[in-house]
Amino acid sequence: MSSKRDLKRAIHNVCTALFAEGVAASLYGPEKNKEVIDPIFASILEIHSDFTRRVSFPEPGIKPKKYYKFIIDEFNKQVAEIVDQLNALQ
Repeated sequence: MSSKRDLKRAIHNVCTALFAEGVAASLYGPEKNKEVIDPIFASILEIHSDFTRRVSFPEPGIKPKKYYKFIIDEFNKQVAEIVDQLNALQ
């Protein structure tokens, strides 16, 4: 990533795509999925706000390059978990 703005934009785009997949799963899936999808929506919104905030205010004492690499890796792990949850709904 070349800047904080690009990183925030990437986080926003990924979370938007995940939310759209969740809406599609809730609309076109079985009725029992509607009860399971609400916590997934909440976690997507929480991930979005958490990582956007963490990009805006880096922790002091850690080199920026190392800090942002850690954030990206952690974001990717959490997104993979949500993708697995969405795939399990189908």
